Amino acid sequence: MATTPAARPWTRPHDWAEVVLGVVALLSFIWTDTSDGAMWTMIVLGALIAIDGLVSLAMPGMIYGEGVQVVLGVLMFISPWVIGYTEFSAISWSSWIIGALTVIVGAMALPVAQAAHRSGMAGQH
Repeated sequence: MATTPAARPWTRPHDWAEVVLGVVALLSFIWTDTSDGAMWTMIVLGALIAIDGLVSLAMPGMIYGEGVQVVLGVLMFISPWVIGYTEFSAISWSSWIIGALTVIVGAMALPVAQAAHRSGMAGQH
């Protein structure tokens, strides 16, 4: 059985985008003025986003990884209000932009992950 492009590990651009977004979030405190709460929020959520992207790249048929990505993106987007760092505009805008892009990329990747899941399961039934 031939492997479809969506089912090949380390090839999906949506997941690479997620890794890049996570790393940018993780490192964003370096070039922006921030508080301790904002810094640790960006580090933790950025690391989780990047790790989820790496796991999705390694296991392309794992559908729930895209759902995790969307949830992490929403958490990133709302974190300036929840953690209370809206007075730091650069890190807040980083949270809002990275969060929104993470949600969009996750939503776009869901049909690709579903196709990879179906093609991976086809030979097992």
